[in-house]
Amino acid sequence: MPPVVVARDLVKKYGDLVAVDHIDLAIGKGEIFGLLGPNGAGKSTAIKMIQCVSPTTSGRLEVLGMDVRSDGKEIKRRIGVAPQENNLDPDFDVIRNLTSYARYFDIPQDVARRRADDLLKFMQLTEKKDTMIEQLSGGMKRRLIVARALINDPEIIILDEPTTGLDPQARHLIWERIRQLQREDKTIILTTHYMDEAEQLCDRLVIMERGRVLVEGLPKQLIADVVGDCVMEVIEPDGDVADRYFRNAGMKVERSADRLYVYSNECKTINQEFRNAHPDIYSTIRPATLEDVFLKLTGRGLRE
Repeated sequence: MPPVVVARDLVKKYGDLVAVDHIDLAIGKGEIFGLLGPNGAGKSTAIKMIQCVSPTTSGRLEVLGMDVRSDGKEIKRRIGVAPQENNLDPDFDVIRNLTSYARYFDIPQDVARRRADDLLKFMQLTEKKDTMIEQLSGGMKRRLIVARALINDPEIIILDEPTTGLDPQARHLIWERIRQLQREDKTIILTTHYMDEAEQLCDRLVIMERGRVLVEGLPKQLIADVVGDCVMEVIEPDGDVADRYFRNAGMKVERSADRLYVYSNECKTINQEFRNAHPDIYSTIRPATLEDVFLKLTGRGLRE
């Protein structure tokens, strides 16, 4: 089955700034595909080009077999977008936010109302259908934005940071709904800063930085390839005894403010040897995660 999104040598420039730098992507039908990266990595720019709201500078980009340069109107009709920001209409209640949005897709009023009712049930918002937007909690607004993205029964759903700021219950509800949409053969493109979310949901993902794709693959495979099975953490706020120990042993380590990170497939052995040599320095081991991959590839410094 051919992919539903294909990018080849895709570039986006804003003046002298290269926001997306010659990337290649192929997203399969029915896949949950993640775009990860620090702020300024190019994720949002790539998403905007896929949804045909920002023109490409060069390269090839096809969505659902259509060229974004010539078929943008038809592509927009067949995708749904849940943006990162809250852009619900505060002058309308919950149900009218859905039915009025349906007009952009020329959906008949009776069909729009039926879909809106179904989507509110799907996102557990039925009891709030007559509530004004300003009276909703943050989690309810996010769920309504996701529901609105589905009003046109899209083939591709773009979810840009869908669970930012939500409590655990609301996050898991949206995770369940994303998995259900996949079972209905929808293709989902997800951006998130929550690495556990990407690890839980994504079939495949890319990690971007400065407009380029650093790695692409299955979450578990990326963890194994980039980090290994486990991570040893050594807490040593002052001094560099542990740092010297590992460097003298030929091991690469990473340092944050108060600890060292050792990535390996042999953490138990390494940890035991280290404790034998330095019993007064605290260390622990844990399974490696996608967050370890992300931080190893993109660094631990803040991005604004």
